[in-house]
Amino acid sequence: MIDIDPNSSGLPGIEQLRTIVGAVMTVGLILSVLALIISAIIWAYGSNSSNPHLAGRGKTGLLISCGAAVICGAAVALVNFGWSVGQQV
Repeated sequence: MIDIDPNSSGLPGIEQLRTIVGAVMTVGLILSVLALIISAIIWAYGSNSSNPHLAGRGKTGLLISCGAAVICGAAVALVNFGWSVGQQV
């Protein structure tokens, strides 16, 4: 049986990479909130102006931005879940 764990000190610059990934996750969450606000405005404008196409696009954008925020927020948990499942195979 081979037991291999991730090596967090094996490569130079791994801490900087960890910092960069954290910053990218933060930017992704900020952009998701911005997209959510813009989509809500488009949905409201489309509903108020009796434009069903624009209102539908706003709803779609709202769902996509919520999904992107969930994926950005749960990225670490998803990777850890995949790692644990891969270790059991």
